[in-house]
Amino acid sequence: MVADLLRHPSLVFVVSFVLLWFATWTGAFLRGKLRFELPEDLRQDFGVVLAASLTLLGLIIGFSFSMATTRYDLRKSYEEEEANAIGTEYVRADLLPQADAAQVRALLRQYTDLRIQFYSTRDRDHLPHINQDTAQLQNKLWATVIGPANAQPTPVRALAVSGMNDVLNSQGYTQAAWWNRIPAAAWGMMTAIAIVANVLLGVGAHRSKATLFVVVPLVVAVSFMLIADIDSPRGGVIRVRPQNLESLSTSLHAQ
Repeated sequence: MVADLLRHPSLVFVVSFVLLWFATWTGAFLRGKLRFELPEDLRQDFGVVLAASLTLLGLIIGFSFSMATTRYDLRKSYEEEEANAIGTEYVRADLLPQADAAQVRALLRQYTDLRIQFYSTRDRDHLPHINQDTAQLQNKLWATVIGPANAQPTPVRALAVSGMNDVLNSQGYTQAAWWNRIPAAAWGMMTAIAIVANVLLGVGAHRSKATLFVVVPLVVAVSFMLIADIDSPRGGVIRVRPQNLESLSTSLHAQ
């Protein structure tokens, strides 16, 4: 359930804002219900605790944002590597016999289009079909290059096999990068700290004012939404566009 929620940044914003806003009002309610007022000598110490809690929350949000952007950059890097690997193998197909080279090129054009679909699709029900077609096409590509290499094992043919190996490996690296996301446990701890900080904010407020109690929950909720958006490869607005693969596909189909 948590994983499904994190795939939708807009829901992360709504849920986190309501939760944190409620936490702030809970703190204010407890203060009013218990008629608890901090003595003047303790208010300064409470201010230090509140500032420390909010600072810690800010640091954890910044750390989580850094984790999300690192994973986003990694996905972009592997997209570029995939395009380079496919383009290199397309050229190395000349090292194979003419019939095999033509088949490899045709399969690589189909494979490039499939990889673009992998990056572009938002339909999770369609994704297994794309992965299945990709695996089948990978088997065909490998069989096409390994046959001539086994029939005539030369260093020149080995280059074509090595290039195809890079193509297949780059897809695996990409898939691993798309699975590598911020752990749900990290989200849970960050949310818990945010709730505590907002409860303390409500307890320490001199008076309950709706507009004031909205500010911190809103800012934190927007931060959570941004992190979830960057960390979600398919569900967010900020996504890796396969521009290198698209450019390569245009070039390959033009030949």
